[in-house]
Amino acid sequence: MTRLAVLGLGHETNTFSTVPADLATYEDGGIHRGPELVEHYATSQATFAGFLAPQDDEEPAELVPLLAAWTNPRGVITAEAFEAIVGEMVHLLAASGPFDGVLLGLHGAAVAEGYLDADAEIAARVRDVVGPDTPVGVVIDMHANVDPRLVANVDVLLAYQTNPHVDARERGLECRRRVLEIIRTGQRPAVALEQLPLVVTITRQDTREEPMAGLLAAARDLERRDGVLDASILEGFPYADVPQMGMSVLVTHRDGVDAARRAACELARMVWEARDALQGGGVSVEEAIGQVAAHRGHKPVLVLDVGDNVGGGGPGDSTVLLEEAVRRHVGGLVVVLFDPQTVESLAGVEIGRRVSVEVGGRSAEQVGRPVPLDAVVIGRADGRYEEPMMAHGGLRFFDAGEMVALRTDGDITVVLTSKLVQPITPNQLRAVGLDPLSFRAIVAKGVNGPRAGYADVTDGLIVVDTPGVTRLSVHELAYVHRRRPMYPFEPEAVYPQPVEAGRFTTTPP
Repeated sequence: MTRLAVLGLGHETNTFSTVPADLATYEDGGIHRGPELVEHYATSQATFAGFLAPQDDEEPAELVPLLAAWTNPRGVITAEAFEAIVGEMVHLLAASGPFDGVLLGLHGAAVAEGYLDADAEIAARVRDVVGPDTPVGVVIDMHANVDPRLVANVDVLLAYQTNPHVDARERGLECRRRVLEIIRTGQRPAVALEQLPLVVTITRQDTREEPMAGLLAAARDLERRDGVLDASILEGFPYADVPQMGMSVLVTHRDGVDAARRAACELARMVWEARDALQGGGVSVEEAIGQVAAHRGHKPVLVLDVGDNVGGGGPGDSTVLLEEAVRRHVGGLVVVLFDPQTVESLAGVEIGRRVSVEVGGRSAEQVGRPVPLDAVVIGRADGRYEEPMMAHGGLRFFDAGEMVALRTDGDITVVLTSKLVQPITPNQLRAVGLDPLSFRAIVAKGVNGPRAGYADVTDGLIVVDTPGVTRLSVHELAYVHRRRPMYPFEPEAVYPQPVEAGRFTTTPP
């Protein structure tokens, strides 16, 4: 029977964050080996669930789960963590082989100490183990900054095409089918990468809204042409200061590299023509709290804290919105803060007890200060909860550590967690005994990630231009390695670029 290895390491690296992704971070519930990998992912909607999905409609294959390592976005992966985890991955791959194919889960925006192209380095090491003839299939996030070396070391490269990311499992399943087709036929389609000198503002990345909705419709039209197997638009991750940062297009074509490149360039030109529409903004902190005060809907409004986006490397403890709500006595809202120090100080305090504490505002990455609260403890939980339906990235199992819910006399609710988790499901609030529908506003430290999970319990969005390492205005970030010129940093940037060095095309190894 055909044997497929299942493995991967994921990280979306915010190089402007000083909080590293070290080995302890990964080991705290982020590494799953063998049967643990299956247990953690198989019933989710994540990429690995697609890799491991039932095989009713294809030739059966033995799926061999080796290791999956994933953690929240933050600063660079330390050399110790990278070498330990990737070293174990390739060791398991070699020791458990031979394999007929590899299913590799990556993010595409990982940066490690010594490797600005960490995903490409992982793919290269996998290729060194399995050799040039074994097909390697990879699924990456839509926020990947695609490096040409990654393309050169894999045979199948697919990206999420939804943001919020609700197609991860689907893309994992498709990747497996493509790898099995290569094994069965021996035919390797060509992949072309077209990099654009363009950054899309994070507030224009929702794929259900224009201009992304129209661009993705054009990509789907392109896939209906003879020979085109996949046409993917990647939004890129602007908080990673690397040469490959920015939007790009990937096209897979049966008819060779020239056909793939022509199609990729055609789609890339459409993206470039939409460059002005791909820029956007948000409201100020003062405007946001004013809109919350005026909200009278039957459901809460979802307030998106752009600058402290946990899904982009934010620390999760910025207090600028909370402080403004307290100052203006605007009640009815709930804020979740990462604050293990205060959670620990409240150990043993019973529900119903009044406390005086300072919350949030402790990390170096955020703008704000600890906010003093006189409040009542209204809920506790061990922080473990599930999202059995659909959340951003298809994740199912969450662990926020010990959680405590507090409510002030002014009807402001603060949920404190002792582990950092992305705010992508209202079950986080339910876990600590809160009804999401009972609030006027829910403050989520994210931009696109919370939208899918909170859609049923909220009515409307307020996108707030808050400060922080995931700030909306990337002009304020001190890049060293990015390409120049790029739009909108340098308005004079053009596409196609006059120098071919910005364009990369590859055939399978």
